[in-house]
Amino acid sequence: MKALQKTKPGVGNIEIVTIEEPVCKADQVKIEVAYTGICGTDLHIFHDTFKSYPPVVLGHECSGVVVETGVDVTNVTVGDRVAVLGSTQRTCGTCIHCKTGYYMFCEHRRGMGHGVNGSFTKYLTIEEHVVYKLPDHVSLQEGALAEPLACGVQAIEELTDIKSGDVVLLSGPGPIGLICLSLLALKGCKILVTGTDVDVQRLEIAQELGADRVINVQQENLSEIVALETNGLGVDITVDCTGVPVAINECFKQLKNRGKHIQVGIAGQPFTMDYDVILYKQLQVYGSLAHSYETWERVIKLYEQNKINLKPIITHTMLLEEWDSAFQLCEDKKCGKVLLKYENQPILG
Repeated sequence: MKALQKTKPGVGNIEIVTIEEPVCKADQVKIEVAYTGICGTDLHIFHDTFKSYPPVVLGHECSGVVVETGVDVTNVTVGDRVAVLGSTQRTCGTCIHCKTGYYMFCEHRRGMGHGVNGSFTKYLTIEEHVVYKLPDHVSLQEGALAEPLACGVQAIEELTDIKSGDVVLLSGPGPIGLICLSLLALKGCKILVTGTDVDVQRLEIAQELGADRVINVQQENLSEIVALETNGLGVDITVDCTGVPVAINECFKQLKNRGKHIQVGIAGQPFTMDYDVILYKQLQVYGSLAHSYETWERVIKLYEQNKINLKPIITHTMLLEEWDSAFQLCEDKKCGKVLLKYENQPILG
């Protein structure tokens, strides 16, 4: 079967190759992949700025249909429509982080799509305990957003107490930012979303999802707008989904005294900031790294309750062979979430 593989270290070195179909072990399920989202991690792997272990098949934000189950599998059956938690494909299972569900901090962790083979292919096999059934009303396209939704849920729902009526400045209307926006809208927050000239389409999606105001920081004065929207006090919470140093510094600037900052985007390099602002404003600062098992239980509840609107975030569905054009769309920020599918034919089930 075809697969999109990082063939060797270095910039680029990604191509469609032929690999063997995986064999389903006793504790595993075999899934026909329906859709896989392109993640920022995939772009970092392309540029060789995120650790990977080539040769390795990329892709981890996926949904699909179960086509086979191992003899020890009890809770998943053939035909189930599922999402996959691929971050735990290789962990020690014995450290304090594994035991408490915070697998992201396991020193031995290797996730699907960078450490072990991922979902930019036709079939994958994976352990039953990280396979989550999707409710009937959730499409397989929306189900492919389960992993980025989990990233948003941890950042917005689990780290701190964000209340209805809070004024939130959200920096970066990429897919994760738009998911965070959807969660904030459910809470009843007043949401200001910032972007730049390249984010025109994404800022339009932000308005559709419930942003109270979208701000192009290259065309408008952010400080003046924040002062107007908060009666000069500053925002209650800032959420940075860009990882861009100037945007992170701007978040701290726009926070009120005793405000809260949540860092979601990865800067990827050291940068300079006025650290004393945390002291003098008495800020609370949170870093949000991916998700936990508890987060995924909350994600499935959100799907079941059918209250979060993910459909506008998905702007493109393309074939696996079109991966190069799809990656470029993401690099150019001319899209929301881009999904890849194996071929133009119905998924089983």
